[in-house]
Amino acid sequence: MYSRLLDLKMPLSELSILLLGPRQTGKSTLLRESFPKSQVFDLLDPELFRDLNKSPLLLRELIRFDLEDPVSEPIIIDEIQKLPELLDVVQSIIQKNKNIRFILTGSSARKLRVQGQNLLGGRAYPLFLHPITSHEFLSANRENEFSNLIQIGGLPPVLTSKFPQRLLKAYVGVYLLEEIKAEGYARNLGDFSKFLDVAALTNSEQLDFAGVARDVHLSPRTVAAYYQILQDTLVGYLLEPFKKTKTRKAVITPKFYYFDVGVCNFLTGRESMAQGTPEFGKAMEHFIFTELLAYKDYTEKPFDLFYWRSTSKFEVDFIIQLKNKKLIGVEVKSSGSIDKDDLKGFKAFEEDFKLEKKIVVCNEKSQRIIEDKFMVLPLLQFCKLLWKGEII
Repeated sequence: MYSRLLDLKMPLSELSILLLGPRQTGKSTLLRESFPKSQVFDLLDPELFRDLNKSPLLLRELIRFDLEDPVSEPIIIDEIQKLPELLDVVQSIIQKNKNIRFILTGSSARKLRVQGQNLLGGRAYPLFLHPITSHEFLSANRENEFSNLIQIGGLPPVLTSKFPQRLLKAYVGVYLLEEIKAEGYARNLGDFSKFLDVAALTNSEQLDFAGVARDVHLSPRTVAAYYQILQDTLVGYLLEPFKKTKTRKAVITPKFYYFDVGVCNFLTGRESMAQGTPEFGKAMEHFIFTELLAYKDYTEKPFDLFYWRSTSKFEVDFIIQLKNKKLIGVEVKSSGSIDKDDLKGFKAFEEDFKLEKKIVVCNEKSQRIIEDKFMVLPLLQFCKLLWKGEII
């Protein structure tokens, strides 16, 4: 029911595609709808996996090469990280058959990092599928349900379910823990499960390996490795700090965010949040982060994303640095009434760097300008302007 923004057909005119994204973001559904005639190799099929694991070169014999239009009928290999040895076979096929196209999907970057390096070096175009964005949600005529994106997140099965909390529970219990177990990423799933809960509490916060280690009774080294697992399996991201301010010294520790607001809310037990509460504010900030990340990937606009916090605790939630080095500041507040105290972070930052735009995203009812330079935007309005290209 959602029309996805990710364009697969244009890149295929020149290259094969490596399509990455967490489980249940809709990769397989998107491919089925976009390429109904394609030959599909699903590595979650035990029999197919067993055969190809035994002899990766068998892929050559199974592929149909007599395609009428290779671009419209790419060869799809689902969950390529299950058998990264196939990348060498795919690479050799591409080299010998210049017109053939592959789409390789994956939900983990760890096993692809080494084997996939050459493939990504010019033979396949990397794309990323995110959970449902605000633009995709609104295009499905669901504006009156917009708060669902903040409450239960953007995983398509969760958004369309009558029992979203059940699906989120299954996602955490089956897709996260079972995938970690299947890939052998963590030796002790009990410890890793406790870590997932605590990591959710650190969502949108500066990383503190020692503090988390104390909470889960593990070593800081193990905790650091677990955060790396979340990044490698595309379940979490780090947001680096903007460090260049001199008047007010900046912190140098990155922040952590889960890939989906709903997954984080479930792990922290936030099943229902009222607007204006600190919990809703954290979820809003998290959601804006996922929107900016998806916007960058889908539009391929060249900008970098940071946060800024001074050691004296002035902060701007997001600093967007454009290719021309101009800066945009975005601050997220759950309040329904913004005043001058909410602008202190911007003013502190501008002691060193000018911001081309200063935007406060909040729960006020209408857009307005403060002091002729601070733009106050309701959350929904910010999302609409973002996807229209009027923010960045």
